[in-house]
Amino acid sequence: MVSEESEERGRPRIAILTTETPHHARFVQQLAGRFDVARVYEERRPISADFETHHPFEDERDAYECAEWFDGRTPALGDFAEVETYRDLNDPDAVASMRRADVDALVVFGTGKLRQEVIDVAPERIVNLHGADPEKYRGLDTHLWAVYHADFRGLVTTLHRVRPELDRGGVVMKMPIAITRGMELYQLRKANTDVCVEITGQALEMLRDYGQFISQPQLYIGRYYSFMPAVLKTRCVRQFREFTASL
Repeated sequence: MVSEESEERGRPRIAILTTETPHHARFVQQLAGRFDVARVYEERRPISADFETHHPFEDERDAYECAEWFDGRTPALGDFAEVETYRDLNDPDAVASMRRADVDALVVFGTGKLRQEVIDVAPERIVNLHGADPEKYRGLDTHLWAVYHADFRGLVTTLHRVRPELDRGGVVMKMPIAITRGMELYQLRKANTDVCVEITGQALEMLRDYGQFISQPQLYIGRYYSFMPAVLKTRCVRQFREFTASL
């Protein structure tokens, strides 16, 4: 249930679990302007592949986002909310801090897999933002894998409940990403972030109005995808450009 104090304020008190990137900083900035962001829990768990994954379009992406949102400067999560940093958000100290924060909901955006101990902090009020439809694409780089398969209808963003099984929680909300003529792949994450802000805001208003996240169970288990190799991202850049040129 949403706390009485939050009801009096008219906005839920939340914690955001995320990592330090320009688009995550933008997400925190936008939610902090609409809701009571009690704390941001930053994860610095190193995850990497045994092959090259970095592609030049990702440098263009970061520069583009900083220019569009932050006048060219590189933002920090701490610019917009109080931050606690942990190597792994499954760490007992992180979990204990989340419990002490006494929030109405936990919003997850871009962390590693969370264990049951984190879920138990707010078992019915922890939600995750996932690129694409988890009934088709689970795991990592899911928007890129949709582009790789020329599944442009798969460019949606999903907000779902967090369960121990990766990307398997009930779907609270799903929304397509606005793809426009001439758009480049390096611009996709910005458009996705706009959708993340919108659907999270709607879901938190749902929580405020109804005291719960209303969701539908997933009917299918999507294929699990891991890191996309850099060489395949070159194909994604080309296919995305060809698609948007035809709009």
